[in-house]
Amino acid sequence: MNRRILITGASRGIGRAIAEKLADSDVTLLLHGRDTVALAETCKAVQSHCAGVVKLIHDLATEKGVANLISEVGGDPLNVLINNAGIAVVKPFREVTLEEWKQTLGVNVTAPFLLMQRFVAQMPPGSSVVNILSIAAQTGFANWSTYCMSKFALEGFSQSVRDELRERRIRVLNIYPAATNTEIWDDVMGDWPREKMISANEVASAVAYALSRPENVAVENITLSNAAGNL
Repeated sequence: MNRRILITGASRGIGRAIAEKLADSDVTLLLHGRDTVALAETCKAVQSHCAGVVKLIHDLATEKGVANLISEVGGDPLNVLINNAGIAVVKPFREVTLEEWKQTLGVNVTAPFLLMQRFVAQMPPGSSVVNILSIAAQTGFANWSTYCMSKFALEGFSQSVRDELRERRIRVLNIYPAATNTEIWDDVMGDWPREKMISANEVASAVAYALSRPENVAVENITLSNAAGNL
């Protein structure tokens, strides 16, 4: 049976690593991103390993962008929805603009809400929703207030949705990586020890492990930390 897996934010980093990890002969990957060149590279990397690849280029910061993605995914049920797309605004909270606040909410909270609301109704028993959260969903960090706000919000929302979906045997799996060495740090000011961060591949391996468990087993929360301590 062909499985349909939707991954948001698949252009690079954790999303690309997840796509590469989950590509298989019985899988159709629906890969979302905004960077057309980077997303094409992801699709090229996985297309020979899976049953099919669908490229989805939409802006999840807007309701129209999310609606267009939903329309392009179509009516066939998903087996796995992976909410990975995210943005980070890193600055003192007094400097955060209202536009930055709204954009963070749009991508990190509203888009997962709309995608879950739309797709879980058709997902069969044994399906899974995976949310790539962060240790910032559990602890606040100075200058990361907007990002932490959005991750705390998605954490609370997904816990509630998890309980609502138990009777339908749809798993909600939350992944909490510590600082991960991806391109997101390219735009973050400061001297960050990226060589000490965990890798995107390690996060993808955790996702693959959780999804590989029998359908009656839910590895609901996985926290990935640096053994030497979080940054």
